[in-house]
Amino acid sequence: MKKVISILILLCLASFTSYAANQLTEQQIKNLTQDFIAAKNARQQPDSDEEDVEHFLSFIADEFKDEHLKFNVTVTSKEELRAGMLAKLEDKIIFSSIEILEMMIGSNVVFVKFKEHAKGQPAHLDKPIEYSAINIMSLEFTDSGKIKHIRRHHGL
Repeated sequence: MKKVISILILLCLASFTSYAANQLTEQQIKNLTQDFIAAKNARQQPDSDEEDVEHFLSFIADEFKDEHLKFNVTVTSKEELRAGMLAKLEDKIIFSSIEILEMMIGSNVVFVKFKEHAKGQPAHLDKPIEYSAINIMSLEFTDSGKIKHIRRHHGL
């Protein structure tokens, strides 16, 4: 009986160890978040192209959920996301910048607070618009470092 209990304890310890080994480190999450935000910003520049869109999409898992909470919009298809981003390339972008203000990191998740400042003219409007906002976004990662869930919380 003691052998059975000992084996069960060893199996439990081994499973906890393998679970912990699959978690991303705090530094990995920080780096992935910084790279993702840089890719988000790169696809919103005056000279952005299809390569910038593809680079942005490379951070996202094949099965994902992207929620824009303020607008009650959820996207779960990379093709739909790609099509929307490629359509936005038709807009005239004058400038765009994103600055990370804070990160709160947990187990394979990060909440990132960032300031976005941009000026552009959407293809359907006759004059440019400029905006500056502080937003919060949560990113949930797979064990391999791909984003599986984005929640966009629009801010001030």
